Amino acid sequence: MKAPVQFDALERVNLLSRPLHLAIGMFDGVHLGHQSVIESAIHSARRSGGLAGVLTFWPHPSSLISPDHPTRLIMSPEMKRTILARLGIDFLIEQHFTPEFARIGAWEFVPLLKRCLPQIAAVYVGENWRFGRGREGDVALLVEAGRKDGIAVFSAPRINHNGAPISSTRLRALLVTGEIEQVNDLLGYSYFAEGVVETGRRLGHHLGFPTLNIPWEPELPPRYGVYLVRVQAGRSPRRQSGVANYGVRPTVGTDLRPLLEVHMLEETSMGPGDKVTVHWLRFLRPERKFGSQEELRTQIARDREQALALLPKTSAS
Repeated sequence: MKAPVQFDALERVNLLSRPLHLAIGMFDGVHLGHQSVIESAIHSARRSGGLAGVLTFWPHPSSLISPDHPTRLIMSPEMKRTILARLGIDFLIEQHFTPEFARIGAWEFVPLLKRCLPQIAAVYVGENWRFGRGREGDVALLVEAGRKDGIAVFSAPRINHNGAPISSTRLRALLVTGEIEQVNDLLGYSYFAEGVVETGRRLGHHLGFPTLNIPWEPELPPRYGVYLVRVQAGRSPRRQSGVANYGVRPTVGTDLRPLLEVHMLEETSMGPGDKVTVHWLRFLRPERKFGSQEELRTQIARDREQALALLPKTSAS
């Protein structure tokens, strides 16, 4: 898939000549609600011969508003780019959310878009999207401001799952309690981690369960514990099954840096130096400290048996 064009800041986007359809939002997690907004822009662009793009922000605005208690992001900018590219957008604008940008008034925002993107035809947002200094702008203001500059405004209603709205806030709460199956339902894809396998201390090998050791520290870590996962190397479409422990390894660990360790349930050629993607499927148990390495070995064997029992009869690819 062709990677989208990326820009560091809104002011640098002056290279596109076709009509632009722009989805705007923080889009942390790129969940099903976000996807409905972005896909509306993509469909309109394809129908009209234009280009579809996303304007998103980093860091979270709360880092300026409440720096002592900022909202922790579900995914890194790199992870977000991966999902947005998969959706099929043509370009991506990643706007650094600076104090200067935060001071832009709601009535100034649309003229800024028009000045930086003269070919903009339409913007796409969620129905509850707020913008401008102090979050003073809403969809009604966006529609009125858009009319002045000939920009159509589309707002997508919130999507519910099991009677409650899908939101990044809801996703964060599910992640920290380890409810990964519900997380995946709201995302519409498997939650994932990316990293490069490191050479470890071979403790897993000593215990009889060798692991792939992947340093990975997201802003919002999932619940420490053991998960059923599938792992793919590089750009390979093949996903191999494994059991992952994410946490600080209290039985054998000597520091507090979390580590993602994956014991593969099938033969694999993956090893140190390989970039891998770990797809999280099911929470098995919380991480805990065992009285001895022998107790830990016994529990890992049980984890492996449980994971194998949960796998479908046919191997996933």
